[in-house]
Amino acid sequence: MSRSPPASAAPAEPPTAPAAAAAKPARPHMADLARLAQVSVSTVSRALNNHPRISLETRHRIHTLAKSLHYEVDAGAQMMRGKPPQTVAVAFPYHPVERQHFQDPFFMALVGSIGDALVDSGHQMLIVPVASTHFERLTKPYDSRQAIGTLLLGQDRDHDRINALAVRDTPLVVWGARLPDQRYCTVGSDNVRGGQQATDHLLAHGARRIAFFGDPTLPEMRQRHQGYVLAHQAHGLVPDPALLRHMPFTDDAARREVDRLLAEGTPFDAVFACSDRLAMATLSALAAHGRRVPDDVQVVGYDDIPLAALAHPALTTVRQEIAAAGKALVRLLLARLRGEVISPLVLPATLVIRQSTRASGRG
Repeated sequence: MSRSPPASAAPAEPPTAPAAAAAKPARPHMADLARLAQVSVSTVSRALNNHPRISLETRHRIHTLAKSLHYEVDAGAQMMRGKPPQTVAVAFPYHPVERQHFQDPFFMALVGSIGDALVDSGHQMLIVPVASTHFERLTKPYDSRQAIGTLLLGQDRDHDRINALAVRDTPLVVWGARLPDQRYCTVGSDNVRGGQQATDHLLAHGARRIAFFGDPTLPEMRQRHQGYVLAHQAHGLVPDPALLRHMPFTDDAARREVDRLLAEGTPFDAVFACSDRLAMATLSALAAHGRRVPDDVQVVGYDDIPLAALAHPALTTVRQEIAAAGKALVRLLLARLRGEVISPLVLPATLVIRQSTRASGRG
């Protein structure tokens, strides 16, 4: 008696659409990049870390390939292998007593702009305060392989020491003034033009005795004071040296100088403050003495932080392009790390007229 052959096993069903969609392509590895680029794994590793011994052409080719494959560097694995993470140190001069950078809204806005630019370029940020007495800490993140390079926010009085770092070929870009003998790359505003615009606006609107609030021993402030002097000269005037008031960027310093000017009986009809923070403290001090702004005293600040428009009265100020500054600092540092030659960049400074200065001139 014949029997029917046993039924064959049913073929496996193809995966359903949701299951097929769940199957993701394997994450590419460094070896995959090496195979496709026809170079060694070590060459890929060095290229992704922008090692200067790898040619620009090879670095560009491997970076482009990595981006097309959505390859991401495993920072944890890098650190376990003793390789530096893709972190940029953001350092700034720190004064333990005044703590001016930690509290200054302009520097906080600049740090935020840099942070946005670093995130967009796939990097991390390490904040490094550097006191003048411990300047060697500036290079510690790079020397210890914690960071691939450094952005320094402000030259303070350390220009010669920063020049020495440039000679050592330390990857560094500085927010600050462009100086005649510098060997490092800077990004900064046109401080001379900014100071000139602020002072010319005050002179054009009736001021004749303009107090200068700031510290001209600092490079950026020195350039703003230069613009202040140039504006006076253009009007056939010489500023009274008694109106030059040296001070750090702190609220108390501005209030003290307003108190002193009034106590001394030194006449003044305007104040050009080298930061919005100083300018807003000046507004508060003048109000406390019953002086009206702008009727009795006109005030101009510098930076155009968001709070400037909210001051009472709203503050006339010189705008620094904070968003553009952060992007430029990051772009130039990364270009430097790729072995490219970079040059200082001077950004425009623009006067923003609000209610703390008069709308029409007075004789």
